[in-house]
Amino acid sequence: MVINTYNAAAHLEEVLKSAKDFDEIVICDMESTDETLDIARRHGCKIVTFPKKDYVSAEPARTFAIQSASNKWVLVVDADEVITAELKDFLYATAARPDAPAGLWIPRKNYFMGRFMHSTYPDFLLRFFIREGTEWPPYVHTFPTVKGTTEKIPAKRKELALVHLADDSVRTRLEKTNLYTDNEVVKKANKNYGVGALLWRPFWRFFKSYILGGGWRDGMPGFIDSLLNGYYQFAAVAKIIEKRLTNKK
Repeated sequence: MVINTYNAAAHLEEVLKSAKDFDEIVICDMESTDETLDIARRHGCKIVTFPKKDYVSAEPARTFAIQSASNKWVLVVDADEVITAELKDFLYATAARPDAPAGLWIPRKNYFMGRFMHSTYPDFLLRFFIREGTEWPPYVHTFPTVKGTTEKIPAKRKELALVHLADDSVRTRLEKTNLYTDNEVVKKANKNYGVGALLWRPFWRFFKSYILGGGWRDGMPGFIDSLLNGYYQFAAVAKIIEKRLTNKK
């Protein structure tokens, strides 16, 4: 198992307790200044360091972290994601299969304003895979590339989902939006967005989240969450346009 960290003490203890039966736990730390490393040492984790620099997400350190693991198979979790006992057993059983895929998409349960968000479930993440040949793009909201086929854990198997401990608030969502959309400018530098994208992408993301994704079932938090999802798209597109126009001067 691999966990990327930067000042991750808030939930790390609980995460590591849920991971105690894994063969190896690698903490790839980006120069934390809180109690992160003390917690990791208490749990006997292998610790490697990746320079923090001005990165706003863990993605630039993902490939380094993965290659720092010793075993054939790697599970990547964030420092605020809990692994259920059922998921652990399922992963070990998958790795033992003679016809095992090269990667496995795992559902995740997300929370906002104290409520489980139907609109984001199953939020599939490619987090379990064969280490050799796997690379992770250094941009936010990306997935690793694996050599071979992948499978998905059925969404109905909710006991096998990662549990996202971070209970986002409006404030934290807005903070993340500003940070992560800066990275979107780099990732989508070749996009030639215009007025159409400014209107369509936020609307579609809201519609997908609130109507298609079932955000309406989550009351006011679901409505606000869906609006913030749309705002994320607006901010990302606006920043990409701003960057293109500024470069022309």
